[in-house]
Amino acid sequence: MTVCNVTAQTTVSGLVSDGKESLAGANVFIIGTIDGCLTDSLGRFSFTTFQTGEVTLKATFMGFEDYTLTAEVSQMHDLTVRLKERATTIHEVVVTASTFSFGKSDNFKTMDALDVVMAGNSCGDIVAALQTLPGTQKVGENGKLYVRGGESDECQTFVNGMHVLVPYSTNTENTAVRGRFSPFLFKGINFSLGGYGGEYGQALSSVLPMETTDAATSDKFGVSASLVDSNVGGTKAYKNSSLSFNAALTSMGLYDRLFTQRQVFSRPYRKLSGEAQFKKEFGASRVLKSYVGYDLTSVGQYIDGRNLSLKEHNIYANVTHRTSMGRGYTLLTGIANSSVFSDIDNARMAGDHYHNFRNEIHLKAEVRKVCSDVLKLSAGVEDYIRNSTLRYEVSHYQLDYNILAAHIDAQWRIIPRVFLNVSARAEMMRTDWLLMPRATLTYIPSHRLQFSFVAGRYSQTPADDILAQSQNTFGQSTSDHAILSMQYKTPTVLLRIEPYWKKYRHLPLLEEGVYRPHGYGTSRGVDVFVDLSFPAKRGNGISKGTLTTTLSYSFNDSERLYLDYTEVRTPDYASRHNLRLTAKYALGKFIIGLAESYASGRYFPAGKTPHYNSVDMNLTYLLSPKVIVYTSLNNIFGRTNVFRYDANGSPVVASRDRFLYIGIFVSLKNNKAYDISNF
Repeated sequence: MTVCNVTAQTTVSGLVSDGKESLAGANVFIIGTIDGCLTDSLGRFSFTTFQTGEVTLKATFMGFEDYTLTAEVSQMHDLTVRLKERATTIHEVVVTASTFSFGKSDNFKTMDALDVVMAGNSCGDIVAALQTLPGTQKVGENGKLYVRGGESDECQTFVNGMHVLVPYSTNTENTAVRGRFSPFLFKGINFSLGGYGGEYGQALSSVLPMETTDAATSDKFGVSASLVDSNVGGTKAYKNSSLSFNAALTSMGLYDRLFTQRQVFSRPYRKLSGEAQFKKEFGASRVLKSYVGYDLTSVGQYIDGRNLSLKEHNIYANVTHRTSMGRGYTLLTGIANSSVFSDIDNARMAGDHYHNFRNEIHLKAEVRKVCSDVLKLSAGVEDYIRNSTLRYEVSHYQLDYNILAAHIDAQWRIIPRVFLNVSARAEMMRTDWLLMPRATLTYIPSHRLQFSFVAGRYSQTPADDILAQSQNTFGQSTSDHAILSMQYKTPTVLLRIEPYWKKYRHLPLLEEGVYRPHGYGTSRGVDVFVDLSFPAKRGNGISKGTLTTTLSYSFNDSERLYLDYTEVRTPDYASRHNLRLTAKYALGKFIIGLAESYASGRYFPAGKTPHYNSVDMNLTYLLSPKVIVYTSLNNIFGRTNVFRYDANGSPVVASRDRFLYIGIFVSLKNNKAYDISNF
């Protein structure tokens, strides 16, 4: 039996202007809720809320000071909201060249946890949601992020500024994996496709920095369940701190019995995971955040006459402390540890055993100084301490090394609409120093236009297997980036066009059975992104739904000579053309999502694969303010996509042509289901 408590709705309405003309596309919402909307072409807003009593209304618009009003919600109708224009200072500038900021930017393309969950082809996975953006490439056999012609390992993940050694879950070969982290963990995600500043290293192509939410102010508790997973978690809030936990069990056992597949499993895929966070605010000047997460994954599969059995333990923890020291100085210190234990029985032949242990300790300290309204400085030092052990038949190695790094960054407003960011990063591995200059020049002629030119050098150590084989004498690989970014932004339209060029040097190349740093390559292309938002309108007593559509197109021309390649050729993971179309329509309690993904064929020694195509859809229904029902169907037309060709020339395809997901999310101690468990 289900009991629903229905509360009367209140309509909040009004007009937003700057005192002279109305402002279309201003964001108006009630703080602490998901209730709100964008103003229409005449600056009007109107939305309903279940909130009662005194609430705080907030209105934001790029280039204007935020507006807040605290009053009884019943009195918030026919409001007149006047925003004041503000002068741009250096710490307010967001240089968005080649970066998509999600969750904490009112100025540019934004995506929050709810957008990730409701993306038509994501099934709640951050990585899958990011693959709707330009510059990424569809590599269906593993599902990882490949950016602008770069390998998946060239994209590195950071949580609160601290490095994550292995950000993906594990699975058997030719099976897509998922990102380890829930989108509900984070208040901000900044996905950089290239040209990032000196703070980030050990990434040849791109970085994914994510910032966890602040300390909670209220208790939360929630559960969720679906055909493939179940989840329970919550938060206990204290005066200036909060403690959160989350536990999840993923099992494909029931799903495998209900729906047929091509692969044969001796043991269904299972993952047991747990997470905990503690956050404490020492007044307004000091914040401590800690996170620990653990995954245990196991699966058994019959492959080529052997019963492959895989088990992996993945542990990640970090602690960061940020404090204001006065006079514009801020100090960030942090430590992170990643440990991954992998064991595979019958890995390549019956009776063998593969064991690999990888560990990384990341230490970091950074000082930031706001010198004035036109100058901001930062400088930091860090150390990556790594070790790895492999045991497989007659192959054994023990690898230990560390990478020392330092960076300095200066952001300068040269004249009111021209900004220059100059940084330098130095890294030392063994006794070899590498200096990497980076710079971004940005011109912002108006609130709607932005032009940027980005150039810099980036580095990364090769995989542990290659380092061990070279007896730890291999140096770092490098890539040079040059990016021209042009962006046009209105309240309802975002257009971004970015041509880019990358030059790779010192890539690992197998020569006479030995890896040497003689590989090289180039990657060039152009990315186009269009976002169109059509806010809800009210007329004649009828409320029309909100429609959001995006188009992402990427052209990539890349060539490499590396690993076991015998000639310069296009990498087998790279497709020349990638196109994604998404649409999300919100009407009342329903949200419908559609996604179309296309990728041209990829080149292998056995030939070129057919093009990839998938149409995905989802439906979200807000059963009550505390209950969400979500369902999605990937590849609704059942196309059999060929991901790649194996060494024998046989096509590799997905285990299933379609994937159906149905889940229910329930909040037991909060006012909305979107906060279930995940902090």
